[in-house]
Amino acid sequence: MSLIRVVSYNIHKGRSLGGRDALPDLRLGLHGLRPDVLFLQEVQGRNDLHGALHAQHESLAAALRMEVAYGCNAVRSRTDHGNALLSRYPILSAENEDISDHRLEQRGLLHGVIRKDGHEIHCFVVHLGLFGGGRERQILQIMERINRVVPPGAPVLIAGDFNDWKDRLAPLFVRQLGMVEVFAQAPLTHGEVPRLRESVRWLGGMLRGDQLRGVTRTSQVRINQLSMDGVGHISPPPRTFPSAFPWLRLDRIYQRGFAVRSARVLRGKPWTQISDHAPILAELELP
Repeated sequence: MSLIRVVSYNIHKGRSLGGRDALPDLRLGLHGLRPDVLFLQEVQGRNDLHGALHAQHESLAAALRMEVAYGCNAVRSRTDHGNALLSRYPILSAENEDISDHRLEQRGLLHGVIRKDGHEIHCFVVHLGLFGGGRERQILQIMERINRVVPPGAPVLIAGDFNDWKDRLAPLFVRQLGMVEVFAQAPLTHGEVPRLRESVRWLGGMLRGDQLRGVTRTSQVRINQLSMDGVGHISPPPRTFPSAFPWLRLDRIYQRGFAVRSARVLRGKPWTQISDHAPILAELELP
């Protein structure tokens, strides 16, 4: 068996929810996770206003000693941002495809192929739109690309910020591509979703300036169960936004061709001080 540690994270352009430069903490936090493959969203490739926030994909890749591919999507007069794929394994190829649904939102699909122990793994980094109809059309574009360029039976990972808080896109992945979200298949998930009362208490303390630990119930361990067709019904994707008091289920990791050993959403410090999203970590095995 070949174990791969996969992290998906919307890094909020390298700034904390309060607006401070969070890249130093981000580098340390990611280093501690020991990721093999990183799917990052809202990565700034260019920032002519603040040099410390420029070329974030290159800075992170150098610090983590990983290969990197960047897909520029949203272009402004003095900045741009998009998706990035970082890998400890060789990146054989990378292509960024425009999947923008309308002029107000510039969105891209970064497709990278990495090699691990003789396997070619197709990795797709996504950040879907804010409108439901647009997200469905973007998923159709993703499915069309996979059916066109990915060999049947090849292992596939799709991860990122799906903005799919009602979890309406999952059936498309399951029925059309045979892909399943990792929390539906993981035998163990760590860090229970906080109750609303706990989130409100944490937010109140934060506003008062209290030094509180992040909202999570890490002592809880949940056993997931699957139906006979292998599709999970018990454990939905985790709540990842906002990171300080997670309420919306925005971030996902879908997989095909792997066994899921574990999956968890990371809460508390330092993650609440880095981005408005919480990162997802999954341990996957290639047969």
